[in-house]
Amino acid sequence: MDSNTFSHARFQLAATKRSQWPGASRAEVAFAGRSNVGKSSAINAITGQQSLSRTSKTPGRTQQIVFFELPEGRYLVDLPGYGYAKAPVSLRQEWEKFITDYLFNRASLKVLCIPMDIRRPLTPLDQNMLDFCQDIELPAHILLTKADKFKPGKAKSLYRQVSRQLAEQPMVSVQLFSAKTGTGVQEAKLTLRDFLIENSR
Repeated sequence: MDSNTFSHARFQLAATKRSQWPGASRAEVAFAGRSNVGKSSAINAITGQQSLSRTSKTPGRTQQIVFFELPEGRYLVDLPGYGYAKAPVSLRQEWEKFITDYLFNRASLKVLCIPMDIRRPLTPLDQNMLDFCQDIELPAHILLTKADKFKPGKAKSLYRQVSRQLAEQPMVSVQLFSAKTGTGVQEAKLTLRDFLIENSR
């Protein structure tokens, strides 16, 4: 299994309840992030497919868990964006329950990939997600998206700053990423591939 496995991602289904999830898989990598941080663009860049995950000018629109099938019985999973301020409180709470149910109960999940806008990383909502991952011993990999918004030196400085903030969370890794320029795309592929080929977490 190599990093090109993500280019074979194919839509399988969009679930609105647990009973619709596919049967047990060998391994899964899931993406979750605050609305409008570039999650869909990151998925499209990693898979090399421009429209696999739909991008929207209205953040928070996705209210489903979308399963993309990968080779050898593995999956890439797109979770609903969290923290969309204009969504009704009741709907935001429903999303949170939906995401938590998947993260807590999907035994084949190996890692949660969390895109964060490099200009606004580690918000309280992001930290809540990282704390939850730590509680259930689920590794998390952070993509500092939109790294192209800064010159390389500044982007690296921000990366080091975030890395220092996460130093005491050993199950969390972080990297620079830009869907626009391709920065970090290959690194993300290799990192996520390594999680997918592990037998257990």
